[in-house]
Amino acid sequence: MQEHILVVEDAPEFQHIHRESLTKAGYKVSVAGDGARALELARSNNPVVIILDLVLPDVDGMDLCAQFRKFTDAYIIMVTSRTDEVDKLVGLAAGADDYITKPFSNRELVARVGVLLRRPRSLGVGDSGTRDFGDLVVDAQGREVLLDGEPVELTKIEFDILDALTEDAHVVSSRESLLEFVWGPNWVGDTHVIDVHLANLRKKIDRNGTKHIKTIRGVGYRFAKASATGRSAA
Repeated sequence: MQEHILVVEDAPEFQHIHRESLTKAGYKVSVAGDGARALELARSNNPVVIILDLVLPDVDGMDLCAQFRKFTDAYIIMVTSRTDEVDKLVGLAAGADDYITKPFSNRELVARVGVLLRRPRSLGVGDSGTRDFGDLVVDAQGREVLLDGEPVELTKIEFDILDALTEDAHVVSSRESLLEFVWGPNWVGDTHVIDVHLANLRKKIDRNGTKHIKTIRGVGYRFAKASATGRSAA
């Protein structure tokens, strides 16, 4: 069964180019030229990847990205002509998984899609998939997270980062190892993406002073099991 990709782009020439290159790569492609049509197609076609241009005639791409995140966990690649780093990071904070800056080649776009869809998934031998850290429970196989017994809504990227950090808790993971675990060994994007998604993940799983993910300066990140007092253990 072909994986479905939604291209949200208002320029006809780019619609044609993206559709052609992604179709040749083996994907089923639908195209929307505005936000209203994009929301309609995302709900009806259930795409695995959404390629979203930042500038659209009826809605800001950031706002549309946030609307997508209310009902789909498809990977979202933000397309932008802006080179300012803040714009890129804000886009990721809105729920995008990656961004690509114009001009870019069709080969790069197809490569980005392929990287997102080829993430390595593995559990340790004998790992039941459920990891209990007191206030936080991670079900790796069911891809579910509970905080104080309540479900926590994470994006695919956020869950994969948490999965990597809790697979062998207390072991320090470098930024490079997290990038490889989540995006694969052939990652071609900006390494800043890991920082943005980590910041968003921390906001969702840290409450009342608890810090589940510790930054080890100059090395990387380590998951810390919460103590009985609600603070994370060293």
